[in-house]
Amino acid sequence: MCAEDRLYGCAVYHKELNHQYDTEAHQHEHSVQRTYACDVCKKMFRRKSDMKTHQFIHTGQRPYVCNVCNKTFSLKCNLKKHQFIHSGQRPYACDVCKNTFRRKFDVLSHQLIHSGQRPYTCNVCNKTFSRKMTLKKHQLTHSGLRPYGCDVCNKRFSQKTTLKTHLRIHSSQRPYACDVCNKTFNHNISLKKHQLLHSG
Repeated sequence: MCAEDRLYGCAVYHKELNHQYDTEAHQHEHSVQRTYACDVCKKMFRRKSDMKTHQFIHTGQRPYVCNVCNKTFSLKCNLKKHQFIHSGQRPYACDVCKNTFRRKFDVLSHQLIHSGQRPYTCNVCNKTFSRKMTLKKHQLTHSGLRPYGCDVCNKRFSQKTTLKTHLRIHSSQRPYACDVCNKTFNHNISLKKHQLLHSG
């Protein structure tokens, strides 16, 4: 990995950035006076335009619309990221496993899996993770929060992916097939248990 591809961190917010230049420019923002305050949450901004864009979070305004699926966004940058889904473009490839990604940050973050680095630690159980987002999802299991609810049976889940898996119970989806007898299953774990029957 080139020096320019390393993840750099902001000392103030522990924000991950792709380049040392980005880090220096980002940290300069902390030294510039912020004179514009959001009248709802009092967060401060250097530019009035940044403050007005931030206020979309509070007003619920989502002025940026995807011209393919009509999904709306409060920030233009989020619309641009979303549009990669429709284009199918995944220009960044992992040099180890050849998986491809839409954003450079995603491939750099993914490569931590191959390096064995697990820099994020849960402050409750000390379990470590290679990605910050995975740690955040994990921490929901300790919080007791279950923000994702099933519309069919009202069962609640701490993670969106767990809800998606659960929803297969209520549908006819059986995406996992045995390569020996072609029997299908709605969960990967059920397929693995079944395959033990074939292994004797």
